[in-house]
Amino acid sequence: MALKRAIVRASQKYLVNPSTRVLARRGLLGDYVLLETIGRKTGQRRETPVGMKIKGDEAWMVSEHGRHSGYVKNIEANPRVRVKTGGEWRQGSAHLLDDDDPVARLKALWGNAGNALPVRMFGTDLLTIRIDFDDQDQCGASPK
Repeated sequence: MALKRAIVRASQKYLVNPSTRVLARRGLLGDYVLLETIGRKTGQRRETPVGMKIKGDEAWMVSEHGRHSGYVKNIEANPRVRVKTGGEWRQGSAHLLDDDDPVARLKALWGNAGNALPVRMFGTDLLTIRIDFDDQDQCGASPK
C-alpha cells in the first residue's frame, strides 16, 4: 500500500492536480471543486482539487488516502475549510467520519461513474468526509 500511495501521490501532485486545480478554479469540472484548508505547520492556505458532492448546506467526499492525505491532516488540525464551487467560496466545518462506509458512500454519491471510479482504483485508505456549510451570509472569509 505504501508504494501504491507514493506513486499515486507523486502523479497527482505533479501531473494531475496542477491542471485540475486550474479547471476546478474556473468551475469547469462538474463535481471537482477546490478545497481550501489551513496548513497545519505553516498556517498558509492550501488549495486542493477534490471530487465532492454538494447537497444544500452540506458536502460529501471520500479521501483516497484517508489520514495519509495532506488536506486530511490539515483538517485534523483545523476543521474550518472553504470550498470553491460555482465561482463562489463557501465556508464550513469538515468532519472525518471513521465509522462511515466509504465504498457505500461513493456508490450513493456517484454510482459507478464520476469520481467513484478513480477513488476506488487509486485509493489506499478511503475515508469519508462531510462538510457542514455555514450560513450564506458568513461566506467569503478565510478559515481561521
